[in-house]
Amino acid sequence: MTVVGIISLIMQIKPSKITIFLLTAGCFLSFFVFGFTDNLKGPTLPAMLAELNISYGTGGNIFFGEYLGFLIATLITGILADRFGLKSVIILAGVFLGIGVGGYSFFQSAILLSGSLFILGMGLGALELGPNAIIVSLHHEHKGLFLNLMSVLHGLGSLLAPLFAGWLLSISVSWRVIYRWDILLIALFVFIFIFLRFPKAEEKAQLDFRHIPQIAFKGHLPWFYVAITFYVAAEIGIASWLVTFLQEFHNIPVAASNQSMSFFFAMLMIGRLIGGFFVHRVGYLRSILIMTIGSIFCVVAGLFGPKEMAFFLPLTGFFFSIIFPTITAAVSDTHTENGNTILGVLFTFAGLGGVIGPWSMAWGSDLFGLQTGFSVIILFLAILLISIITLLKRISNGQNT
Repeated sequence: MTVVGIISLIMQIKPSKITIFLLTAGCFLSFFVFGFTDNLKGPTLPAMLAELNISYGTGGNIFFGEYLGFLIATLITGILADRFGLKSVIILAGVFLGIGVGGYSFFQSAILLSGSLFILGMGLGALELGPNAIIVSLHHEHKGLFLNLMSVLHGLGSLLAPLFAGWLLSISVSWRVIYRWDILLIALFVFIFIFLRFPKAEEKAQLDFRHIPQIAFKGHLPWFYVAITFYVAAEIGIASWLVTFLQEFHNIPVAASNQSMSFFFAMLMIGRLIGGFFVHRVGYLRSILIMTIGSIFCVVAGLFGPKEMAFFLPLTGFFFSIIFPTITAAVSDTHTENGNTILGVLFTFAGLGGVIGPWSMAWGSDLFGLQTGFSVIILFLAILLISIITLLKRISNGQNT
């Protein structure tokens, strides 16, 4: 009997529980791939800048391509998922990831590298939507917990990426070869999802961009979009520039700076593992508020304290940990109809944050120095704090969602 036949037979024996288990496991794997692929760029950035002999600003322009692709993909794939199903979106995400990684590991010019990251960003954007939407639909009663647990796998992939890259760089392996190894992981992820059976959607939405404002900008949803935009700007900014900051501002060696990057993602992973239960008890918005305040403290201490306090920067990952999945869970509570489209708009704003964060830090560093460029994160977190306080006030006053 073929593999497909065996899988079909198992599904027929106990379709509901096995389908839920396999899809949940597949979503967790996809977020591991997401974290690993997305966070190879930070530890390989100094090597890429040195090889191409380009400035921080040009490096920021190259990264701009990835998050522009992410921004576009999240909006489009949300609508496509409502129309054609999540399986098509997730497999398409894997194809884009493979093409983008292959191009980025091959091309020499900044324009082509940025174009490759644009395609990679399209894949990441589609991958951001798909697993989150599946988890919300499969585990609606405990989505806050499962979204945070899924994000633990993102943290694990993100943690291993700089360790893997740092090890290969330490033995003089090219940053391009490091990216080529990632193609094997992407291929495995796509292969597995081809054979997973997805539950049929209850309804099929019409592919109509004109209805997006009516659907996705009701009530206080825009404040969630502001929150996620500037949270992601801060997280991606740190993930993209922490290694470069530590190496060039504090003269910390390559191995130690990459270990600091891994520590950042270890804190993200641990925080999400613990945070899923914390959020369940404290509530969505209060949890985000507490963690945002902790994040601001860590960034200020790490940036403006003595060199010995630089460890506060990667420690920020612990406080960042629950913010993204908890915002996702809170938004999914506001509307169940056209849920994929609303999540697509949410993740589009996340993509906007990804564009703003590393790009503004890159040009700030180019014009005013690394410390000043990095301190833009404090502004991002201040805006996040204001948006969460506003949401808490609006909800406590009984305003409609």
